Amino acid sequence: MSQFVVQDIEAKRVTFHVGGVWGYANDKIIRKQITQAVRATSKKAHFHKPVLIECSDLDRMDSAGAVLIIKLHQELKEAGFEAIEVEGLTHDDNALIKNLMDTPDDEHEVYTPDTFMYHMARLGKFTVSTVGRILDGLGFFGLIAIAFLQGFVSKDGFRRRSIVRHMRESGVDALPIVALMAFLISIVLAYQGVIQLRAFGAEIYTINLTAISILREMGVLLTAILVAGRSGSAFAAEIGVMKLNEEVDAMQTMGLSPMRVLVLPRVIALIIVLPILTFFADIAGIVGSAFSVALLVGVPLEQFMAQMQGGITVWTFLVGLIKAPFFGLLIAFVGTYSGMSAQGSAENVGRMTTSAVVWSIFLVIFADALFSILFQMIGI
Repeated sequence: MSQFVVQDIEAKRVTFHVGGVWGYANDKIIRKQITQAVRATSKKAHFHKPVLIECSDLDRMDSAGAVLIIKLHQELKEAGFEAIEVEGLTHDDNALIKNLMDTPDDEHEVYTPDTFMYHMARLGKFTVSTVGRILDGLGFFGLIAIAFLQGFVSKDGFRRRSIVRHMRESGVDALPIVALMAFLISIVLAYQGVIQLRAFGAEIYTINLTAISILREMGVLLTAILVAGRSGSAFAAEIGVMKLNEEVDAMQTMGLSPMRVLVLPRVIALIIVLPILTFFADIAGIVGSAFSVALLVGVPLEQFMAQMQGGITVWTFLVGLIKAPFFGLLIAFVGTYSGMSAQGSAENVGRMTTSAVVWSIFLVIFADALFSILFQMIGI
């Protein structure tokens, strides 16, 4: 706890003794103590007396505590005291107070969590940070576009081996889990559809329901979410660790472009493999739907295929495949951007990896909503 005592009002000076812990946790209490102590001292002491703020009993002080020392100094000045000295601080604490006193007052104001200004400050910081990240992201996207165009005109072209490697890691290795997920999700959809439509005697339309849901939305969307969690996070972590180990800086020193070596192959790989993964997810989903309907309703495969063909069109299948490359671009963009933005420590790399997954899924769902509106407007 903080200790704040006006120990003595001598004939020659007034002594304030500061002790305990002065920090953010005690900010509100100490501010009240400062105001009360300065008022009480003003009534007892003459203003021409010098003032000593004795801090040798301080156990600990953070930046918020330094602001409070400055506040005590200022309130004593405003009360009329002029010769004010601070003693007993360590060298580091003295340097901190000096730096804070050299900045404008509004830059080191401390807001406690229960004040309106505290929440407004947090909102402002979040807004500024988000706008900054959006602008940085647009710049990063421009660098990807430039690197892509350079691949056509440069004698080195694209790094085909790197692209193929990332296609295998992000596509071929992900195929089993994508197919299994689509198969199980289609069983759940068919089961729920049969339960709801049975009340109307229309269980056969479960086939149309599951086929349209999987081909238009669920196949590509769930595949993109899975790839975002699997490959997007891997991109962010890999590049982030390389940044941490200064491998990216070494690459630039050797005259290699990190955008062309690290970023572009991953972006191209996901743009290619996500439609392929979506295709296999659609097939697995249809198989799961056929299995579930045959088990629950007793519809044979021939009737299932006939009912499905009568309920869907070619565009029902193509809509999902059209969206897939754009989703792959978004996932690779966010993953590589997060990795290239990592700095400082392993904790920051972990935070950027988590951010990559969250933002990838958010942007994929947002883009899917925009595509749904667009396709509805053009009648597809």
